[in-house]
Amino acid sequence: MEYLKSVVPSQLISERGSNLVVINPGSANIRIGLASQDAPFNIPHCIARYTNQVPKRSVQDQMLNSQVTTAQHMERERAYDVIASLIKIPFLDEEVANNSFPRKMGRIDGHHNGKRDTVFTWTDVHERDPTSSVTVESSSSKDVSQSLDQHVETDSKELSPSVIKYRQFICGEDALKISPIEPYCLHRPIRRGHFNISQHYSMQQVLEDLHAIWDWILIEKLHIPLSERNLYSAILVVPETFDNREIKDMLTMVLQDLRFGSAVVHQEGLAAVFGNGLSSACVVNMGAQVTTIICVEDGVALPATAKTLPFGGEDVSRCLLWTQRHHQTWPPIRTDILSKPVDLLMLNRLKEFYCEIKEGEVDAVAVVHSYEEGTPAGSHKTRLTALNVPPMGLFFPMLLVPDVYPPPPRAWFHDHEDMLEETWHTEYSRRPDLPDNVYPGVNVNFPMWDSYPVYATKPKKEENVGLAEAITSSILSTGRIDLQRKLFLSIQLVGGVALTRGLVPAMEERVLHAIPCNEAIDTVEVLQSRTNPSFASWKGGAIIGVLDFGRDAWIHREDWINSGIFVASGRKYKDSYYLQAQAMCYMNS
Repeated sequence: MEYLKSVVPSQLISERGSNLVVINPGSANIRIGLASQDAPFNIPHCIARYTNQVPKRSVQDQMLNSQVTTAQHMERERAYDVIASLIKIPFLDEEVANNSFPRKMGRIDGHHNGKRDTVFTWTDVHERDPTSSVTVESSSSKDVSQSLDQHVETDSKELSPSVIKYRQFICGEDALKISPIEPYCLHRPIRRGHFNISQHYSMQQVLEDLHAIWDWILIEKLHIPLSERNLYSAILVVPETFDNREIKDMLTMVLQDLRFGSAVVHQEGLAAVFGNGLSSACVVNMGAQVTTIICVEDGVALPATAKTLPFGGEDVSRCLLWTQRHHQTWPPIRTDILSKPVDLLMLNRLKEFYCEIKEGEVDAVAVVHSYEEGTPAGSHKTRLTALNVPPMGLFFPMLLVPDVYPPPPRAWFHDHEDMLEETWHTEYSRRPDLPDNVYPGVNVNFPMWDSYPVYATKPKKEENVGLAEAITSSILSTGRIDLQRKLFLSIQLVGGVALTRGLVPAMEERVLHAIPCNEAIDTVEVLQSRTNPSFASWKGGAIIGVLDFGRDAWIHREDWINSGIFVASGRKYKDSYYLQAQAMCYMNS
């Protein structure tokens, strides 16, 4: 500990971080990298697999239904008008008397380094194998024959023809940019903060896809082959939305399938506090598909304050499209984020470049692209309007409905107690006549996981309220006025949505407005992030792992595979959010 107090943090990270892989899985993106890196790789959390099924499903997901009911449409329009009144723009049914009236243009100079109108190109789905020609072993002749039937070309620049075959799978952003006419099916293994399990997408397939994506990243991005993984340790920084079943399965994948030597699990909200060098804060994590809120006091997450909101940055992007179509400013092109994921990439980019929260009419001239049938992207210059409305949907979520994807069926999770609830406080004495890999008190013939007692806890509760109300409710639930005042002055915004321009002052104003008048609190402050909000949780996980204060929380590969983790063993994957005061002293020094 004396060494930790005296050593320079960068030196410690350099010494200990070179063999620590920090993995922060999200619904839409995964952030992964060595703890010694300044920033992680931020990669779309998806995989496209080659398929020869006819008819093929272009996207493997829970449902492909974006029908809006009349009631939902009316609620959305009412939410728009409420927002319009707040930010002083015309209501939906108001017509501008003079269409040539000069509208204020949103200037975003200097923010995006000239990449505002990025054009995506279709992914090349073929792989060229120059060794596959005349001489082929009999065992592989069938595969080569099949690939020849699929797609064979002769390159005139080469002396001999080469077999061109389809890549079996494609990961990351390239998977999102595959033309719909290609024989691929896109899989998103995590959706809305849970495994994306449905009748069309089994648990086994979800885990296989996760393994394929993570293994691909480890090999292609971090250059860590399977044969060397036992020399590395993994830090899993998991969202609060995950159930223990999901965490356990990910741990098994990391230790057994990916073959890391050891691993530890840390909580995303708590890691974000570490990432910004804090000890207490109300962490508001705004991801692409889910927003979570949790309060942390002196390095301990408070389970009763946890909130989950079923919306995020992708919903703001969808709202941007709805707003433009309603105002008839969107070009007459077929934009479909369900069957063409590249369209969602485009909308996300437009949202990041042009949307902001401010008063008045905010318009901008932008280039919108159309992506059709594998042909080059078409460019359409257009005038986008009401660009300050979509991000206000964070405070008025009825604007963001409907949810295109429902939550996972709860029947798939029988042991769904959540990461924050302490159901493992019961300690059992170890009988000397029993081997260490047996769980005492139940059935002495089964390992721990087979006899794990299922607790009748409720499924994760999602809040159907706006961001300001959820934050206020979370902080007030602590019940102590001194802590409440401290947390209202320590709101920490993390996640990609936290980069929205104008969000901080809007958040402070809306939260202050949401505090009941009988509460003795009159000041709200959102803390400026010391690191990129998108990577705060990942960075915090790297710091926690490098400090190595929680040695009892680390799980070794052999222990996990052979025995599992046991009550009273001293290593419990779910309670790693208890932090030692020494580490906090180090962080604040």
